[in-house]
Amino acid sequence: METKSKPTLYWSLLMFKDWNLYIASTSKGLVFVGSQNKPFEELFEWAKKRFPGSPLVEDDEKLDPFVVEITQYLEGNRKNFTVPIEYAGTTFQLAVWNALCEIPYGQTKSYSDIANDINKPAAVRAVGAAIGANPALITVPCHRVIGKNGSLTGYRGGFEMKTLLLDLEKQASSSNE
Repeated sequence: METKSKPTLYWSLLMFKDWNLYIASTSKGLVFVGSQNKPFEELFEWAKKRFPGSPLVEDDEKLDPFVVEITQYLEGNRKNFTVPIEYAGTTFQLAVWNALCEIPYGQTKSYSDIANDINKPAAVRAVGAAIGANPALITVPCHRVIGKNGSLTGYRGGFEMKTLLLDLEKQASSSNE
């Protein structure tokens, strides 16, 4: 009867320079990376919708592996994540989020590229909605999706965070070549 149980959500506040990000995991993997400098409320509201009834427990030790990898990424020292991620979404959302993880570090794709990658070329709007529902910012790199014309498009973390992440990847890519 595992499906009936409500998994505990462990959370921690990741602090990096002037960034504060709330992150959360279950015992299976990372489920949430919050927006830059957004209050705990963002995590709380998301958890209420995605994991109704699950207890939220602060546990810095349990989240340490995730903090380490996200911090390394923000320092420009990590291009890929090895920590487990537990996706909480529909089959379509999972297909989109997996496609996001295939976008190479320092590169971008358009919404229609992602729709084509998952063999749903007509589902560009649905792809956009799935990307907008991505709960694990940074680790599932939805910041790498831009408009067809190269313009920055919506991002749950806000345009400032998206720009900072894209710039970080450009700088780290050029300094490592």
